[in-house]
Amino acid sequence: MAKLQRRYVCQACGGVSSRWQGQCADCAEWNSLVEERSGNVTPFAAKHDLRAGGRAIALSGLDADVVLPPRLAAGIAELDRALGGGLVSASATLIGGDPGIGKSTLLLQAAGRMALAGQRVTYISGEEAADQVRLRARRLGLGAAPVQLGAATSVRDILTTLDCDAPPALLVIDSIQTMHSDLIEGAPGTVSQVRAAAQELIRYAKERGTALVMVGHVTKDGQLAGPRVLEHMVDTVLAFEGERSHQYRILRATKNRFGGTDEIGVFAMATEGLEEVANPSALFLANRAEGMAGGTVFPAMEGTRPVLVEIQALVVRLASGATPRRSVVGWDSARLAMILAVLEARCGLSFSTCEVYLNVSGGYRIVDPAADLAVAAALVSALSERPVPAETIVFGEIALSGEVRAVAHGGLRLKEAAKLGFTRALTPPGSKESVASLNFLNFASLGQLVDHMLGR
Repeated sequence: MAKLQRRYVCQACGGVSSRWQGQCADCAEWNSLVEERSGNVTPFAAKHDLRAGGRAIALSGLDADVVLPPRLAAGIAELDRALGGGLVSASATLIGGDPGIGKSTLLLQAAGRMALAGQRVTYISGEEAADQVRLRARRLGLGAAPVQLGAATSVRDILTTLDCDAPPALLVIDSIQTMHSDLIEGAPGTVSQVRAAAQELIRYAKERGTALVMVGHVTKDGQLAGPRVLEHMVDTVLAFEGERSHQYRILRATKNRFGGTDEIGVFAMATEGLEEVANPSALFLANRAEGMAGGTVFPAMEGTRPVLVEIQALVVRLASGATPRRSVVGWDSARLAMILAVLEARCGLSFSTCEVYLNVSGGYRIVDPAADLAVAAALVSALSERPVPAETIVFGEIALSGEVRAVAHGGLRLKEAAKLGFTRALTPPGSKESVASLNFLNFASLGQLVDHMLGR
């Protein structure tokens, strides 16, 4: 009989230690090591005997014919957009997000619409009773959808039940952290349990041709809870972003083996569930105050979709001796510090005695470097109390030398702005596209923009 040996696995990163210690040596997390027992494992140094056993695998060239995997329409256009065209049969998708953000609501809506379209759909809830899911479905207007509903946490029971009938086209597991495999010791939610449960469910999906979607919890830092290997096991990872206090939600693909990771889906939370937002620009610019200093409009790019958002800045002068504060919502704080440094060093503006607050309206988060010029314009406007004209868009990347550089997809940004009625664009040199309704002002350096805004 194999001798059981003790090992301690970090619940944050999956690192293994031979003895317990207060801090994980790999990720530096405290009190995250949990004891697990396993049989003796063959040492890694052991060599394979090439003369015995083994099976020759078939090798093929890169020029072999490729059959594109079939897509399943989820019935929600924004979800299909984020997935790259829809769900793929025999694939595994992991969706994560903060508690209460709407993950279960989104998947229940997708499951209900696919079932009404004639697809066989199974929804397994490990966190709620079946009646709770039924009540939510009725609130969403999907009470009559022929979804096969179950409440269970045992992976063995779930797979046994699924094998009793034809495999479903879509299998939803809500959530993977509640699943338990009797092949592994440990409580549900531990690294070993999450890894084993996901592996069994993914194997079933690959063998039966089922599109598997699993809900994943996130940590306080916004990272998916459980072992990091879970994200490598699945084909697609979706992040459901947004603030619970805001109406808007953004579905973003951070990994996609069957499509791009640059598309997003935009939703608005309503009493009837999540509603699709076909024109995010009009949504994020709704109720925008005109004539206020410190506000600029930036055309961000999300894949092939331009999204216009408002960047708001507030600069407050302090008495001498006070420590100024820097607060950022929806943008990188390190990037803000760089823009402030360039404005001081290259343009002669002083922010050292001012508190600076920067906000991207609507709960949107910007990672596009083209927002540099829009942020700088908002800061200069707030400092000088001179508003940027409401019909103006601003974009461009700023170098440490103060140079304004061109960015990608300038034409798409400008066309979206023209479609929404904007008539003026502050852009880098060479970004003038054939948009007849826009007047262009090109700036080669940040100092030129500052001089223009201050009327020098």
